[in-house]
Amino acid sequence: MVIDAGHGGRDPGARGRKTNEKNINLAIAKRLGEMIADGHKDVKVIYTRTSDKFVGLETRANIANHNNANLFISIHTNSLKHGRSVRGTETYTLGLAQTKENLDVAMLENSAILLEDNYKKRYENFNPNSSESYIMFDLIQNKNMAQSIALATEIQRGFEQAGRKNRGVRQAGFLVLKATSMPSVLVEVGYISNPDEESYMASDKGRTELARAIYNAFGRYKRDYERKQGQGVSRKEAPEKKKEEPKSSPASRSSSSSRSSVSVQFDGPARSVVGESRHSSTSSSGVVYKVQILTSDKPLPDNARAFKGRRTSYYREGSKYKYTCGETTEFKDIQRLHRELQKDFPNAFIIRMKDGKRLK
Repeated sequence: MVIDAGHGGRDPGARGRKTNEKNINLAIAKRLGEMIADGHKDVKVIYTRTSDKFVGLETRANIANHNNANLFISIHTNSLKHGRSVRGTETYTLGLAQTKENLDVAMLENSAILLEDNYKKRYENFNPNSSESYIMFDLIQNKNMAQSIALATEIQRGFEQAGRKNRGVRQAGFLVLKATSMPSVLVEVGYISNPDEESYMASDKGRTELARAIYNAFGRYKRDYERKQGQGVSRKEAPEKKKEEPKSSPASRSSSSSRSSVSVQFDGPARSVVGESRHSSTSSSGVVYKVQILTSDKPLPDNARAFKGRRTSYYREGSKYKYTCGETTEFKDIQRLHRELQKDFPNAFIIRMKDGKRLK
């Protein structure tokens, strides 16, 4: 896998009062790589940079492509000019930004190409500061979309478990993701424009906790992928204090119990009374979209054959367990995942959720 520390060298990225984005990105990237190298001996870690040097966006993607990487994680730090109170984490997959906020983030990160030599020719006159340049991302058919969303969802879940604000899985037109040929995500680990978050991200404790959150998300993603491929599974967790581990809910513990006489229904759209989520990675930032695939009268184990190797979460409606795949704030993003899931789950449908509850 390739770990990409955003910016570097003559490109400082977003500037804070105490530090610059490039330093935060590199520190977290190196910690993440060390954790993966220690916990997953079967994974080769490749960095796009290990020091304070400038690397072009196209070059970063080429490093991943030329090494036939299976995964690409780009680490960045967010910023708002007039948003000192805004905080939280976001993970992006490739696509057309549906909100001005997401477009602004893509413009900020893509502006790094302006520091590259001959950038107009290299990027075919792409103007990172013009919204018209981003229309092309609506036409991209990304074969790695489902896996990218799965990884992004796990990363946001990891941040939430680490006590960071979860602003959700999002979609925008990042050049570095467009040029990669494997599942890829761009992670915004926090807002350097927020004084409290800048201090946290500038600290050893903060950088280690953020790296650990991504590491544990990678481990869950890898286990799911290997289970689907029928491979062995490495289960080593990142070194951390026990008190930092989230406690399992009763519903989570019960999901590994005996499943005799379980009734499973492969879903089609239905009306029902909405209950609270018992096992969900729902974003705390507002409405998110998911794809509902089936309903069961009892909780199912994570490796249930009915899931066909998919990573799922569930919410409760009365006595029923409603299982879903994916989570994103972007409707076009979930539409693509829905189309893919319909190959295995013909009656799957899109739902909206907020604060753990399904919206009608």
